[in-house]
Amino acid sequence: MLICLYAYMNKGLILVFSTAIISGFSVFINKFAVAMNSPNIFAFAKNIIVAVLLVGLMLVFKNFKILFNLNKKQWGQLILLGLFGGSIPFLLFFEGLSKTSAAQGAFIHKTMFIFVAILAAFFLKEKINKNFILGGLLLLAGNLVVLKSFNFYFGAGDLLVLSATLLWAVEAIFAKYILSELPGNIVAWGRMFFGAIFILIYLLATGQASQVLAINLSQLGWIAITAFLLFGYTATWYNGLKYIPASLASTILLLGLPITTLLTAIASGKIIIKEVLSVSLIFIGLAVIFGFKNITSKLWSTIR
Repeated sequence: MLICLYAYMNKGLILVFSTAIISGFSVFINKFAVAMNSPNIFAFAKNIIVAVLLVGLMLVFKNFKILFNLNKKQWGQLILLGLFGGSIPFLLFFEGLSKTSAAQGAFIHKTMFIFVAILAAFFLKEKINKNFILGGLLLLAGNLVVLKSFNFYFGAGDLLVLSATLLWAVEAIFAKYILSELPGNIVAWGRMFFGAIFILIYLLATGQASQVLAINLSQLGWIAITAFLLFGYTATWYNGLKYIPASLASTILLLGLPITTLLTAIASGKIIIKEVLSVSLIFIGLAVIFGFKNITSKLWSTIR
């Protein structure tokens, strides 16, 4: 069924759906990761590893000629992407999570597709139809159902998470603009490399940089695993975003939560009714966005 669904998608959709799947597995595996002394150290270590892996990807796809021929404007764009996408939001997000519940922080983050859709309509002239709005609400409802201990108290931590979410939404629009001229691999590398540089500057300024040398082998192993997943996420996201509307791409990412939920249920051997409801709402939401008739007709023609 999944192969048939992929068969009718374009390149961008396949890549972004892959991003959502990787995200679902990544969140699940991160639960088993060794706790770091500082989440900022964890973010820096993963970002720099991903940047190195992306260098290898650029070698494979022969992107270095383009990289070496970038003009000052394009280098500036990549630096800004690293600042407002690969560093500041991470610092705000992790700090916010330390001051609010994980459930509320996760839900606020999942509202990113709303902000992306609004910004895309204004700056990228993307059209938002009624199917997208209805499907998006179903996706949001599906994510809300699965969250535990959700409350509507909005505190300082929630404000930090919301700020990070808004910056990531702006980044998606800015990245979409840059991708009109540059390959996804270069944009992804710029985000992660310059993001790591800015996080390092923050660590040096706050006296946390020495903790990088204190990482033990066990922690390094978990960093390597999560960094590899982040590499897959970043590579597929920016290469996929290049070919499909930003609003649609950000909405598809909501598929990651039910994947995490299903993996958790399988691991625990327990399936809760509300988890089934959540997954159902999200798949229905995606079907509404893509169109029931469009999906069934494409799948039928593929099968035949």
